[in-house]
Formats: sequence, C-alpha cells, structure tokens
Amino acid sequence: MKKILFIAAASILAAVIASTAQNRFDAGQKLRMAEAAVAQLYVDTVNEDKLVEAAIRGMLEELDPHSSYSTPEETREFNEPLAGNFGGIGIVFNMSSDTLYVIQTVNGGPSERVGMLAGDRIIEVNDTVIAGKKMKNRDIMRRLRGPKGTDVEVKVLRRTGNAAADTIDFRITRADIPIYSVDAAYMVDPTTGYIRVNKFGAETAKEVRTAIRDLKKKGMKDLMLDLVDNGGGYLQAAVEILGEFLSPGSLAVYTEGLNSPRQNLKAGPGGLTPLFDEGRLVVMVNQYSASSSEITSGAIQDWDRGLIVGRRTFGKGLVQRPIPFPDGSMIRLTTAHYYTPTGRDIQKPYTKGDQKAYEKDILDRFNSGELMHADSVKYVDSLRTETLRNHRVIYGGGGIYPDRFVPLDTTANTKYYRNVVAKGALNRYAIDFVDSHRKELKRRYKDGDAFVKGFEVDSLMLRSLYDMAEADGVEYDADQAALSQPLFKTVLKALIGRDIYDNATYFKVINIDDPIFKAAYDLIRSDDYTRLLEGE
Repeated sequence: MKKILFIAAASILAAVIASTAQNRFDAGQKLRMAEAAVAQLYVDTVNEDKLVEAAIRGMLEELDPHSSYSTPEETREFNEPLAGNFGGIGIVFNMSSDTLYVIQTVNGGPSERVGMLAGDRIIEVNDTVIAGKKMKNRDIMRRLRGPKGTDVEVKVLRRTGNAAADTIDFRITRADIPIYSVDAAYMVDPTTGYIRVNKFGAETAKEVRTAIRDLKKKGMKDLMLDLVDNGGGYLQAAVEILGEFLSPGSLAVYTEGLNSPRQNLKAGPGGLTPLFDEGRLVVMVNQYSASSSEITSGAIQDWDRGLIVGRRTFGKGLVQRPIPFPDGSMIRLTTAHYYTPTGRDIQKPYTKGDQKAYEKDILDRFNSGELMHADSVKYVDSLRTETLRNHRVIYGGGGIYPDRFVPLDTTANTKYYRNVVAKGALNRYAIDFVDSHRKELKRRYKDGDAFVKGFEVDSLMLRSLYDMAEADGVEYDADQAALSQPLFKTVLKALIGRDIYDNATYFKVINIDDPIFKAAYDLIRSDDYTRLLEGE
C-alpha cells in the first residue's frame, strides 16, 4: 500500500514538473512544489502546518527586521494590550515566591465587586493549584481571562491581623477590563503638568485628552509628556494625540513605499479643537522610545511646537500591514516608511536578513559612548534639515535626536543591584513589607502625595532586603551596595507606594531623581526653553 501511495505522489509531482516546464516557472510554484515534495515523499511523518510556518518565517527573516509572522495565540497576545480591553477578573498582580499576589483590584471591576482585596494571594483557579507551581505569567493569565460573562472559581489566601491566614472561595464573573495607556497624570507644580504614556493603543488618545482636561482644571499651563521606554503601537493613536498639540490640518506624518503611494495623515481628525496648542511642551524620550513615540515627538519637533529631551530614539520607522489568515495567524508585512513632516525618515539603517546586527544597535550606541556623551552623538550632514516654523537645524538618520541631550547615568546600577533585582528580591521584599504594614501606612499617610513627602526607606529595611537577596544566593557586596543605595531606596519606596496607592505614586517617587525628568523640568521652567525653540 505504501509503495502505491509513493508512486502516486511521485506521479503527481512529475505531472506538476512537466506542466511547469512548458510554462514560466516562478518562485511561488517552486515554493509550493518544495512543500508538496517534503509532505508527500519525506522518509518520516511531518507536520505540514509547522513546515509552512517555518517557510513563512524564513521568508520574512530575509526582509527587514520588523516583518514578522505570528501564530493565532501570538496574534491574540500581540493585539490584546493595544485593543483597549479584555475579558478578565480585574486585578493587577505580581508573582511572589511562586504565589500570585494581588497588588490592586481594578476600581469597579469583577474582583473588587466580590470583595477581593489588595494583598490577597490566589492559590487555586478552577480547582487547579497555581501556588508553588512555578507557572509562567502567560499560563496564569490564560486561566484567569476568558469571555465576558463567564465565571471563574478562585481560592484566595488572606492574611488576617495576626499570623494566621484565612482561605476564601470566590466565584467571579468575568467582564471587560480596560487596559490603560496613561500610567500617571499629575501636577508637578502649580502650573506644570506631567503625563506618562506607556503605549499607543485604541483608547490612548481618549485617555490623553481626559488627562489634559483634568490637569488644565488644576491649573496646568505647561506640560511634560513622558514617552520614555514607550515602544509605540497604533499609528492612528499618535495622529490623534498630535491633534491635541498641533493646529488642525497640520501634517502629522506621511507614509510611502515602493508599492504604497504617499499617504498624508493630518492632525485634528474630525475637526476637534486642540486641547493644548499653547503653553510650553517638553517631550521626554530615550533609546527605547519607538514607532508611534517617534511619530509624536518628531512632529512636535518639526512644527516647533515643543522641545525633545533625552536621548536619540530607537529608529523604528517601518509601516507594517497586518495580513490575517483564516486560522487566526497573521503576517505583519512592512509596506512603507514613516516620514516626519519635514521629510525625515525615522527608520535607522539596517541590512536585510541581518537581525542580529539590528538587535545590537542599542549595545553599539552604549559601547560607542553615544548614550553617555553628547559629543559622541553622530550627525549626518547630508541628512540635515530645518524645522518648519523657526528654521532650527535638525537631523535625520534614524530616530529623533533630542533638542537637549541627557546622558545615561550608570553609576548606581551596579552588578550587585542588577543581581538583587534579577532574583526578584527587591520586588518580593516590597510585597512582604506592604503585606505587613499596609494598614499602618495607610493610616499614617492619607494619600500618595503624603506618602511621597513623608515616607523614607531606612537602613533596617535595606539590611532586610540584602539578607533576603543573600538567602536567594546573591552574595552581599558592601561597596556596590553603598553605590546602589540611593537607587535601592528610590525603587523600593516607589514599589511600596504603587502597591498601596497607585501607579502615579510610583512615578512621583521615581521622577524625583530621574535625570531625564529633572532635565525636562528644568528646561520647561527656564529661559533656555524659548532660546532653544527659536534656534538661538
């Protein structure tokens, strides 16, 4: 029987070869013939789906660094953070000693409605024990998330006032849980506002508009927009956000490619009146700010609407068009380049098929000194251009170059600090401390602002942290611990503040000593702002 099948398969292939030999033999036919040959003639059983996926990935790897293939599961995971919401139980959690620890419940969400509290430890989900199982976050989320309206059974361990702990069984009905793009929005001083955006998703523009309105009600005249470490997201979100800063109809960005005619995208969709087209504006960026972050900062710089502070951005200026397959998988194929209003190509140089060299770019910047020294930043004269209103000199060549450079400070980031963080000791200590002192801290500090002003990490807390890390195998290094002490204190305080209050408290603490924040704040309050913006 096998011999008959082999002969039949060979006959089919022979027929294909004969027919194509008489006509033009193109690359598509060659690919199909190769897949058919392997599937029908290979010595062992093969998985055709895996073969095809491998072939697709192989093709895309020969192109640019951002064309990619994703399986149905990978596609869902990619789209979910940008979609604006998902079906779930509404908690912010972290893993502590292989146990899911609830940091916060979403206001009005399913978990809060049934009485789950910050500090609860989830030990079972639908009769499956998850505590102590070394599960990945992805596997835990898969159990907690699900279609809106469905139920999930959760067993929680809750520490009471004494050393004992109670177990509580919850039945939680899943609902749509919002995914927020704005981490924090607060007043730095009576007239200066701050907005931190972590991604560009479906609801980002709406969140930014709400934040601007709220801050203006509190007296905001000037704004610091924080896009540090923001890897981008939806193009349209960047265009809509620019509509709050630029005159309606201003070019926000344009795209163009060999098979994609130029498309101009303009600020102010729907004729909306900008909320913040006056007042000083500073945008904070670094080497990890990419894609939509670069579109936003590039347009603001090109139109002389504000100043950019930090380090040269990532340089991701390629447009990916999603091409979905019926099974839920997807190709994201690069079809065009992003260009800022002055015509600067955002994309940094790359060699087709050389993904490793592309991924090493940030390390190369570090090794060359570009991240630490302004005089190590290389500008290409042939890519020199001028801003559209004040005719200031700016440069293209991959990424957005800041108007004010802020060097990367690595002094406190010792090997000892990195090892403590990598072992999870810093985060675990913060969780344990909050667990033991939550009521006391909330009684002493009525809100996040009071906590920021009044709470300090003392030497006893640091000693306990170092002991916890040592128990995890991180050898104590007194000299490096001393160098990293300010960083340990800041990050630990920020984590405790976040776990008790909110994300805004975290950034209020972190920003106090953050070099880019400090430089941006100094600039927005000084006469240098006007001089830089006018090109003096």
